[in-house]
Amino acid sequence: MEVILREHVDNLGRRGEIVKVADGYARNYLLPRKLALVATEGNKKQIERERVKFDATELEERKVADAVAERLAAVEIEISRKVGETEALYGSVTSGDIAELLHAKGFDIDKRKLVLQEPIKKLGEFTVPVKLHREVTSNIKVRVRAEGEAEKADKK
Repeated sequence: MEVILREHVDNLGRRGEIVKVADGYARNYLLPRKLALVATEGNKKQIERERVKFDATELEERKVADAVAERLAAVEIEISRKVGETEALYGSVTSGDIAELLHAKGFDIDKRKLVLQEPIKKLGEFTVPVKLHREVTSNIKVRVRAEGEAEKADKK
């Protein structure tokens, strides 16, 4: 089935493109979420009329993402967790934990935008990419410390 994308869809195409997808994918995912329209002549004309508005929206989203990326570059997050004798964490640090700490610092970033391949399970300093826009990615530093270590450092 041919569809016209109304929004950018990862691994499929950009807004305004005509792509060929499986019927089920179009019926069950793209069309109900209003991510695409069936490729008819009327819909093609409608998309052409909306293209100018899409381009303006895209530019505005990019500017906002660039501004947030600039602010995020200076952010460092410190997380204290309980550790065992071998310095292995009890539990792990997930993208949800990092998103909560970013929210506390005034950033409204969804945990799905944090690109953690797998949860952090050891002590140390990590760089976590944040995908703010499909063309804008920023990195934040996450430092994981032992729970008692943070208090010792504060007392010195």
